[in-house]
Amino acid sequence: MKSTGIILGAALMALPGLAQNTFENQFRRPLGEVLTEIGERFQVRLKYDIDTTGLVLPYADSRIRPYSVEESLTNVLMPFDFKFVKQNENTYKLKRYEYPRRTEADGRKMVAWLNSLYSDKDSWEQRRDSVKRQVRELLTIDDYLAKRVDAKPVFSKVRKFDGYTVQNFYLETLPGLYVCGSIYAPATKGQHPLIICPNGHFGNGRYNDAQQQRLATLARMGAICVDYDLYGWGESALQVGSEGHQTSDAHVIQALNGISILDFMIDRKDVDTSRVGVNGGSGGGSQAVLLSVIDPRYTAACPVVSLSSYFDGGCPCESGKPIMRAGGGTCNAELAAAFAPRPLCIVSDGGDWTNIVPENEYPYIKRVYGFYGAADKVSNVHLPKERHDFGPNKRQAVYDFFIETFGLDRSKLDESKVTIEAHDALKSFGPNGENMPANAIKYEKK
Repeated sequence: MKSTGIILGAALMALPGLAQNTFENQFRRPLGEVLTEIGERFQVRLKYDIDTTGLVLPYADSRIRPYSVEESLTNVLMPFDFKFVKQNENTYKLKRYEYPRRTEADGRKMVAWLNSLYSDKDSWEQRRDSVKRQVRELLTIDDYLAKRVDAKPVFSKVRKFDGYTVQNFYLETLPGLYVCGSIYAPATKGQHPLIICPNGHFGNGRYNDAQQQRLATLARMGAICVDYDLYGWGESALQVGSEGHQTSDAHVIQALNGISILDFMIDRKDVDTSRVGVNGGSGGGSQAVLLSVIDPRYTAACPVVSLSSYFDGGCPCESGKPIMRAGGGTCNAELAAAFAPRPLCIVSDGGDWTNIVPENEYPYIKRVYGFYGAADKVSNVHLPKERHDFGPNKRQAVYDFFIETFGLDRSKLDESKVTIEAHDALKSFGPNGENMPANAIKYEKK
């Protein structure tokens, strides 16, 4: 005998219109249609950096709040992992959720929370040591160091220029995996400070004009500078392809490369081990901060257009490993503060995620430095009218910092004396990779 429920259900389904009951359809509506309605209802402009084609929103009307466009957008976009960014009073940009990027308001809240965690040197150092330990664990750097190859770098011939020299190198770090870079050194003899310069995501990587200008100028003034390819960029792409850069391997292997390069450079007789700096811009700035956290040998640091409390870096080479989970949640501002009381210069601008550094991240870091009576050891050069690049004013800030910190020769500061080399001249494996070692991994596109 059939139950009454089954009989009743069959009877209802037979009635016209009830087969498509609105509850069973969860009151679905096309997402694009709902967003159009929100724009019209609240009289705002929605700019799309997302594709809504074919997306259907359940319980659509229930998500709209008649009193708040922002709550409505949050409720409507959240099921698809989308978000909005308010661009002005009447315009909202719709974007995919980015796990390493938050908002300025989030950055201010993050810094306020961090400030609440410690009130003196002792409470700060307990937190600092815990965060640094967890960063190492989450990065998995010690696992990679345990697998590292005990190899010596292979050098090219030295090229001589006006007041400086350039020499390429390659170094095997993991079995069959090499890092390539260039060493810019003063033409004068004696001991010199060393600056490790991981490059960022600016066009042409370590071969670009601004990179060459900066390293060569620092070398002319008396510092030995070293840059190296991003993982999956430049000559590294010959081994892992450009796709390799879009993996979490990039995050930890670039850190491994930085440690390995410092290992062989710091043993040189012409290096003054009491003056060891790290400097990079954009993604190179993120690397600079990370290296300062995991490698205690640095005595000065200068991250450029990178440091932020609300953006961890949008590339896997900056955020591929979950290091920001350390300490229950951290950010590059706290990681930079962990460099206290050693000299630190933060270069920021008004056109990217470093826009609120003077009023948010810098005062916070200066407070931490104050625990050591070293507030004068941290500085911020802010360029409010500039955007995200490594232009002349950013380079000048770097020069000024290392002139003061490392005693470089300001009289040699003249970028016009720098020779911009052809990209092929800076390639350690040769223009077409013809000098790659026999055991080197070679990328084959699938």
